[in-house]
Amino acid sequence: MITAIVLVHVAADHIPEAAQEIADLDGVAEVYSCAGDVDLIAIVRVHEHDQLADVIAGRLSKVEGVQRTDTHIAFRSYSQRDTEATFALGMSDTD
Repeated sequence: MITAIVLVHVAADHIPEAAQEIADLDGVAEVYSCAGDVDLIAIVRVHEHDQLADVIAGRLSKVEGVQRTDTHIAFRSYSQRDTEATFALGMSDTD
């Protein structure tokens, strides 16, 4: 799975609508509104690199109100959830 963190700059009067439209796109796992230098942060998860271009350049960047994006591709996850999932492979909830 390929994960990309997309920083999204949106016209102020379009933020809620753009956030929802982006969240509804296939390949977008999560969207966060935030304070700071960017308006939205979208987490995109796809199986192949070619799909990033379709999701981000082909659809996300064309959502009304989106002014620009800055994409960061993740190499490795260090979250506790991912670590626990790795060690739980092959184990059922009843173990």
